[in-house]
Amino acid sequence: MRSFARLLVPIAAAAAATAAQAQVTVSGAWVRGTVQGQTATGAYMQLRSADGATVVGADSPAAGIVEIHEMRMEGNTMRMRGVEQLELPAGQAVELKPGGYHVMLMDLKAPLKKGDTVPIKLKVRSKSGQTQDVEVKAEVRDVAAAGGPSKH
Repeated sequence: MRSFARLLVPIAAAAAATAAQAQVTVSGAWVRGTVQGQTATGAYMQLRSADGATVVGADSPAAGIVEIHEMRMEGNTMRMRGVEQLELPAGQAVELKPGGYHVMLMDLKAPLKKGDTVPIKLKVRSKSGQTQDVEVKAEVRDVAAAGGPSKH
């Protein structure tokens, strides 16, 4: 019986890790393509957390700097700023889209062309305080997608 219990512990740990990773789902991930000389662009997607979580960072081998940004109107001017974290309320979809929250890819290593795939790693903190990486594969769309080149 003891050896059976020793077998169950790693299985239970693997199941718990899988459940934690399944906490945040990503759908519709895409990146706006770039033109020669462009050094920044945006990534967009829909995030959903079953239990609630917080995006606390991001990384990608395609860019030297990756940040979560927010665009919003202040008076008559659209402003963009980096945010330290992005809340994912339990059970609610959070849309990262042009003109709103998005992942900003800056200091690009190479131009991004339609059909490429950009790996992005989101750092997500659960309500219990554990941090995990959520792997995203974002398809590069045409530079004209949803408004043309990023103005960053």
